[in-house]
Amino acid sequence: MASSPDVPSTGNTPENPGSDTSSDTPGATGATSGGERRGRVRARRAAVMAVPATLVAAGLAVLTAQGALGVQFAISGMPFTVTATELNGTGFEQFGGLDNMSEGSPNAGDSGGQVLIITSAIKHATLTKLCQSVDLGGTNLLITAGSGSEKVSATDLTTDSTELSGDAAFNNIEIGNDASTLTKAGVKGPIGVFSQQADTVRIANLRQTNYATTAGVFKLPGLKLRFSDSGC
Repeated sequence: MASSPDVPSTGNTPENPGSDTSSDTPGATGATSGGERRGRVRARRAAVMAVPATLVAAGLAVLTAQGALGVQFAISGMPFTVTATELNGTGFEQFGGLDNMSEGSPNAGDSGGQVLIITSAIKHATLTKLCQSVDLGGTNLLITAGSGSEKVSATDLTTDSTELSGDAAFNNIEIGNDASTLTKAGVKGPIGVFSQQADTVRIANLRQTNYATTAGVFKLPGLKLRFSDSGC
């Protein structure tokens, strides 16, 4: 739970920085594969515009951010599950984005090393009975916290998610903002991208599939880390 001020650029490669078109030089190697890869990236960027609207229509709150406080590192490409019986937050923002894996990552598959995600931010958040698990193939790395009287707390919390479920409620929500004009959590997204923001958010029975999480401060009382046959 869990980003750079702009949506990652498309079509730029170390061999051809700043270009969105394939080489016109006769016999240039890699021109065909490069054009196909850039075509896939452009298609994903177009899809970013529609994803948040779909989630809002489904009544879901998504907890990710890829603005000033968002993911600034190459993701592993291994998703992890996060659950909590309840999340309460003040200062909520949400918009679409892309995360990138390191070049040559074995988890890239046919995606070109990119994952289409929903980016959102929460300025201050508390979570009850937090559980996080990563499927390592045959076993799970399991982390739990906040099961006692003290809740997990975070400031400037960001998560990059592909799936989220739960029962959500917002106070003073604004839907359809330009992401570059957001003000509730101190993060501004790319200009022209659909977004939403609210003064507060509450999600009961939260469940997320995430690719990254960042936080300015993250307090996990009663932290336990272990291997387990089952995940969250």
